[in-house]
Amino acid sequence: MIYFDNAATGGFKPDEVLCAVNAALKAGANPGRSGHALSLACAERLFTARTLLCNFFGGSSPDRVVFTKNCTEALNIAILGTLGAGDKIVTTVAEHNSVLRPLRVLEDKGATVKYAPLDSRGYFDVPALISLIDEDTKAVVITLASNVTGISPDICAVRAAMPPSAYLICDGAQACGHEKIDITSSGIDALAVAGHKGMLAAQGSGALIFSERFNPRPVMYGGTGSDSANAHMPDFYPDRLEAGTLNYPAAISLGEGALYLTGRMYENRDKTIYLTDMLINGLHRIRGVKVFSHSNPYGIASFSMEGMQSEEVASRLSEEYGICVRGGLHCAPLMHAALGSDGLVRASLSSFNTAGEVNYFLSAVSALSASCGN
Repeated sequence: MIYFDNAATGGFKPDEVLCAVNAALKAGANPGRSGHALSLACAERLFTARTLLCNFFGGSSPDRVVFTKNCTEALNIAILGTLGAGDKIVTTVAEHNSVLRPLRVLEDKGATVKYAPLDSRGYFDVPALISLIDEDTKAVVITLASNVTGISPDICAVRAAMPPSAYLICDGAQACGHEKIDITSSGIDALAVAGHKGMLAAQGSGALIFSERFNPRPVMYGGTGSDSANAHMPDFYPDRLEAGTLNYPAAISLGEGALYLTGRMYENRDKTIYLTDMLINGLHRIRGVKVFSHSNPYGIASFSMEGMQSEEVASRLSEEYGICVRGGLHCAPLMHAALGSDGLVRASLSSFNTAGEVNYFLSAVSALSASCGN
C-alpha cells in the first residue's frame, strides 16, 4: 500500500516515538495522581514532554503547554474558553470545522464573526482580512496552513495589523512539524497542535500552547490530582485545563516527536517540498485533471478529475492501485465553496515517501483519467 494520506494522519512513526509509547504503556502508572515512585517518575517524564514542546514552539513556560486528545480539543479550549457573546472575531473561509463549528456556537450566542475571502489565485487574501480588523476585534482565529490546498498566510502581517489587546489564535494542525513556528516572536497567543500529523506522534495526542496573557477558562471539569478540596477547577495551569486522566502514552509520544524533529525538520521539509512539487507538476500534465494546490512544505496536492467525483477517484486508487488518498470536503466546506469545488482528491505526502511512489501515483491517475475519456 502506498500511503498518501498524511494530512489526515501521519502514516509513518519514527522508531524513537514507537519506543517512547511502548515504554509509557509499560509504566502503568498515572502521573499526578499518586505519591509513589512510579507515579512521580511518570509525572517527571510528562513535565519533560511539556518542556520539549515549549522549547520547540518558542513558548513562555511549560506550565502553559496543555495536553489534549487532538487539535480540535485544543481549538475548542482556546476559542470557547476565551471568547463569548458580544465579541467581534475575524477568521477566514479556509478554516477547518474545528474552527468553524466553535465559532458558529459563539455566533448563535450573539458574537459577530467576519470571514475573510481567498484572492483570485486561491491564496489567503491578507489585505481583505486586515480590512475586517478594527479596534473592537477581540480575536483573529486562523489556520497556519490549509488542509485542502496547503496555502499559508503571512501570520506576522496579520499580527501587525491587529490591535495589541486582540488575541491571535492559530490552528497548527497542518503546519506543526513542517515549518518553524515560534509563538513568542510571531505574537501568537494560542497555538493548537495536532500530534498525529507532522509532529509524528500517536493518534490521540495534541496540545494547546499559549502566551502569558492568554488565560482560557476550562471547558471540561473533573479531577486533576491537585487542589482536590476545591469545588472549582484549580486556578493554575496546566491543571486548570486538564480534567481527568491524560493519555500519557500519547502525550509522551508528542514530546518525543518534537525531540526527533528538532534536528531534522528542515531536512524533512526540503524533501517534502521536492516530492510535492514533483507531484503537482506531474498532475498538471495529465489531461482532465485540474490542480488546486501550489508548491508548499506541507505535502498537500489537491485536484479534481473531469468525469469522476473525488470520492470515486479515491476509492478506485485504493482498490485498483493500492494507493491511500482522501476525497471529499476535508471538513472545510467554506474553502471548497470559495474554490468552486464540490469535493477534491487530496494526496498528502511526508518526507518518508519516495519519488518512485510519486511516479507510480501519477501513472495511476493518468490511467484513471484516460478511463474517463479525458
